[in-house]
Amino acid sequence: MTTHGRMIPGAQAPGGGYVHSYEVVTPARLFHISGQIPTRADGTVPDTFDAQCRQVWANLEAVLTVSGLELRHLVKVTTFLSRREHRDANSAIRREVLGAHEPALTVIITGIYDEAWLLEIEAIAAAPL
Repeated sequence: MTTHGRMIPGAQAPGGGYVHSYEVVTPARLFHISGQIPTRADGTVPDTFDAQCRQVWANLEAVLTVSGLELRHLVKVTTFLSRREHRDANSAIRREVLGAHEPALTVIITGIYDEAWLLEIEAIAAAPL
């Protein structure tokens, strides 16, 4: 599996955790992970964006773990933000959670299903067979 964070003629420069693509070149188990929401196991939702973002990543990691996967297996992450003002915090927390791992990313500013939720994240993971 390869991240393509290099310069591509005619395309914007990668940076800030953004890469142009993520290639899976070996036979792999492929997992499509439904949108993860900022709800705790007890049904409560944190009040702040930072706490909600961390909860979503914890929920995503829990789904991966049950499948025998880790965050390093993510190849595509789509984040839905309720407000543009959360983009910097979202980016910082994502980089903190993922470290040096750089899957393909998309961030969309949109209405969210539940108004209490400030974000939702769906993902695709791949692991060698």
